[in-house]
Amino acid sequence: MEFRREEILPGVFLTALRTDKFKTAVLSLSLLAQLDAETASMNALIPSVLRRGTVRCPDMDSLAAYMDGLYGLRAEPVVRCIGEIQAPGFVASFPEDRFLPRGERLLERAAGLLGELLLSPNTRGGLFLPEYVERERARLAERIRAKRNNKDSYAVLRLVEEMCAYEPVAVGSLGSESGAEGVGYVALSKHYRQLISTSPIELFYCGASGWDEIRSAFSEALAQLPRGEICWDMGTDIRMNSVEEKPRVFRESADLSQGKLALGWRIGEWMENPDQAALTVFNSVFGGSASSKLFANVREKLSLCYYASSGTDIYKGLLLVASAVNFENFGPDPRPAGGHAPRRDNARGAGELAAGLLGPAASRGGRPSRARRLLASRERLRLGAEPGGAGRLLRTRHGRGTRRDRTQLRAGRRILSLRKGGRRGCCSSGLITPPSARRAIPALSPTACASPSYPGRAF
Repeated sequence: MEFRREEILPGVFLTALRTDKFKTAVLSLSLLAQLDAETASMNALIPSVLRRGTVRCPDMDSLAAYMDGLYGLRAEPVVRCIGEIQAPGFVASFPEDRFLPRGERLLERAAGLLGELLLSPNTRGGLFLPEYVERERARLAERIRAKRNNKDSYAVLRLVEEMCAYEPVAVGSLGSESGAEGVGYVALSKHYRQLISTSPIELFYCGASGWDEIRSAFSEALAQLPRGEICWDMGTDIRMNSVEEKPRVFRESADLSQGKLALGWRIGEWMENPDQAALTVFNSVFGGSASSKLFANVREKLSLCYYASSGTDIYKGLLLVASAVNFENFGPDPRPAGGHAPRRDNARGAGELAAGLLGPAASRGGRPSRARRLLASRERLRLGAEPGGAGRLLRTRHGRGTRRDRTQLRAGRRILSLRKGGRRGCCSSGLITPPSARRAIPALSPTACASPSYPGRAF
């Protein structure tokens, strides 16, 4: 594999990964803009409106016919968030040239199509067609409603909103439903012209073509790109909260047969962490795979929830856990006969979830589990901030836990309390990890959200 990155035009960066392992090549074009509540919905609308048609192919039918003539080339609008940077654009895939008959080449035509979609939309009087904007605006509002109506996505979505309140990441990549409904075709047209002239543009290619070919294809496709003063003032606010006495808990009620529990921690500047590989391993062991501690213990052995998994947002520095928990595992069941369970305290559910990370509970009257025996060595992992603002690592502290320490653990129901040698030891982490991973676990500030759903963003 060969990797190369270069600025080919003012504010336009091309990243190429050359490999001959695949039969299809991929191109992507992304405009970068700071995520903001006022412009998020307009940014999300622009690729979809542009995809409706170009000057040469004025509608979706003619555009589809043109792409079918290019051996099934596909170019689709996408909107992603990289931390707190919104990236609307297009992704195209097409067969590699070496598999085409008669020596035909698609790279230049694929790059040309992306340039045409971006720079030559079907307009009327220099403005987007109102009917196109209206249809895509309705579709965007429906997509936003669908995310909130999905009970397997809403809880995490709400968790991020509460964890990161007053931060751009709480807006979401699609913006808000009210923001989408308030977009007009005139305002959208003006915003589009500003976006393509001031936004940095990221191009990506993965395929077998050489660098010179790729650069030449994109340079020609974007030759008419208007460029003004490039806006470089964008980035992601990565925060590291100090360890709190208790987790912040947010609850919502809904008429559901099964509750959704989401847990969140801030893990700091992961992308700059030298132990990034260890953190990746930690997440996999914790809840990021089918053989993880969360799945094996909380779901399979203890049967406390229907699913439990963890994921990370490496750009924003978040660790999130999502689970579906039966109401009886939240606490004493106050459900009336024939009715649905009302909102209830999730302290027990959070405690049982954390306790499940310890592995199988000790059999009554028998020997403690291996995890509990290891934790009884009076070595306690403490969640604390490192001096100098670099608090991303767990500190190890020996001896008797203080009253403050026990208070910190009460939200998890003090998952372990063992008496040994007349002294009491507590552990704030129910997961036994290798030393390398344990050193890399950041100082976590816990936030819990019990809601009628869990969203898949950041997973």
